[in-house]
Amino acid sequence: MPRQRVTPNLWFDTQAEEAANFYCSIFPNSRIVSIARYPEGSPGPIGEVMTVEYELDGQRYVHINGGPQFTFSEAVSFQINCADQAEVDYYWEKLTDGGEESQCGWLKDRYGFSWQVVPAGMEELFDDADEGRAQRAMQAMLQMRKLDVAAMRRAADGVPATT
Repeated sequence: MPRQRVTPNLWFDTQAEEAANFYCSIFPNSRIVSIARYPEGSPGPIGEVMTVEYELDGQRYVHINGGPQFTFSEAVSFQINCADQAEVDYYWEKLTDGGEESQCGWLKDRYGFSWQVVPAGMEELFDDADEGRAQRAMQAMLQMRKLDVAAMRRAADGVPATT
């Protein structure tokens, strides 16, 4: 298989392997590809994990244990495109375990990395030719943490939210 041209590389303090295993446990068709350890004369402790290369559903990623100099921010996130609400619920539950919910489908996992969990059908609501429908859907989304596309559709149709 040809090597992927662009591979996201995430900088961790010391949790590169733990995080890769966590992500592989959540996504189907995922696996650890390789683990490299710090050799003698390198900036890290000899024998400790330096990098972990892995696949999430066929997409390659690399984690590096580079130390505490850099941390994650919302400026970079991964978007998970979900086929239905069941997938949204699954990824939301798994990735918020030990993490924290944000708003509009965003969350931070237990390592502080940001994810967007997005249901299919959202784009069509915001691209609706009827600006009122699109605005109502947007306003509903802005009130949500985990996205619920059915609730956004109801809001677009002018159906009041139930509590």
